[in-house]
Amino acid sequence: MTAQKSTHGSGNALDVVGDVPVRLEEVIDREALVEMCRSMQSLFGIGVRVYSADGALLANVASDLDICGLVNDSSQGRVACGATVSAAKSVDPGDDGDVVHACFTGLAYRIVSLDYEGRRIGRIVLGPYAPAGLREPPETLARTVPKLDVIQSTTRLSAVARVKPEALGRIAHHLKTTLELIIFSSHKAYVTSKLHLYSVRESYRALEEKTQRLEQAHSKLKELDRLKSDFLGTVSHELRTPLTSIIGYSEMLAEGIAGPLSKEQADFVGTIHGKGEQLLGLIMGLLDLSKLDSGTMSLRQASMQIAPTLQEVISTVAPVAKKKGVELVLDDDGVACELAADAERLRQVFVNLADNAVKFTPKGGTVTIRARVADGGASDDDDEGGAVLLAPVRRVVVVTVSDTGIGIPSAERNKVFDAFYQVDSSSTREYGGTGLGLSIVKRIVEAHGGTVVISANEPGGTVFTVTLPSAQARRTLPSRLPPADRT
Repeated sequence: MTAQKSTHGSGNALDVVGDVPVRLEEVIDREALVEMCRSMQSLFGIGVRVYSADGALLANVASDLDICGLVNDSSQGRVACGATVSAAKSVDPGDDGDVVHACFTGLAYRIVSLDYEGRRIGRIVLGPYAPAGLREPPETLARTVPKLDVIQSTTRLSAVARVKPEALGRIAHHLKTTLELIIFSSHKAYVTSKLHLYSVRESYRALEEKTQRLEQAHSKLKELDRLKSDFLGTVSHELRTPLTSIIGYSEMLAEGIAGPLSKEQADFVGTIHGKGEQLLGLIMGLLDLSKLDSGTMSLRQASMQIAPTLQEVISTVAPVAKKKGVELVLDDDGVACELAADAERLRQVFVNLADNAVKFTPKGGTVTIRARVADGGASDDDDEGGAVLLAPVRRVVVVTVSDTGIGIPSAERNKVFDAFYQVDSSSTREYGGTGLGLSIVKRIVEAHGGTVVISANEPGGTVFTVTLPSAQARRTLPSRLPPADRT
């Protein structure tokens, strides 16, 4: 596990992650290290201490020896003993990574280096132990502590475990190898953790950058949308004034106020009037869209029934349907349910849906407007325990506008409510249209607290389903328009 040649004095190994120095105290579990040292001390009776590269004590498992206690009874002994211990923990194990440091008591310390990835990251100090050849106190002990009792010191030295150099070398090698394996495993987990944290940090940073870019893009889109709405509103308003004059003068010409017209002149005037009305409808649609986008459209809510409004819709669309040869059917089943709504805006909704249905239905086809009252269920707000059972059933009016025309592909059904969206440009050129009508329909219906969806219709045709809450249910629903825009 000791890789290449040790580099002395380096103190740290370079981490494979971003050249961060590996510190022994960061990659090894202190409790596990102490427990392993304790087992070694228990087996061989030799104290074990582990230091980091900078001299920090990470594990200290050593019994108090009797000889050390005897020496420390004198001031000279305490000073000499402290100096010996300090020297032992700071001794450089050298190129071989294994050195013996003698003590003035005749005991010794074995210092072994801990290396990782060719770098020295700590050291193991074994001892003090008694060399196998130690039989009596050395002269260094007598010189250091002159008043020490020779008999006592001899007795206590004989009680210290004696170890042959070869045996101690095997113990040191085993301990070194075991610790380096633990360091390798711990560092592997440490690197994995670092990489994971780095990955999470990078992902979070990238996410923050994307969020910031999205927020900037969203702000720009909101500003562009506001500018678009302002432009549409301004241009539409400015176009409507001269166009109203064109339509008015064409009507006066058609009525002969400026004098009789030839048949060809009358046809020209009729074309001018018809195209003017068509263009006015487009401009009014743009104005409505602009008001809905900016939240300035007013809903004049009042108590009403849906049947009279649908009758007006039939009367409005009937001439176009008759001219095209399409049968127009109203089935209201005597529906009676009070609505709190803007009758004129709802008329606009159903005229648009019925007009679209007639437009895309071939000669001989049928357009059916059907109205029913249904139970809409309890409010979503009544979600507390037992509240749903006690909540009143909310009634809704369901109006369907179905036709036997060309239909709308299922993949396009959610897109047709987008402003200016057209299912097929070739169909639009054939049938006419701007792609605004259904977008306005959806927003007006939602402003009334309702929904509009396109239902499946087999084998063909299209079914628009509009659901409107009753007046009672509407009172409990939040309005989709700002308070200042409701009258």
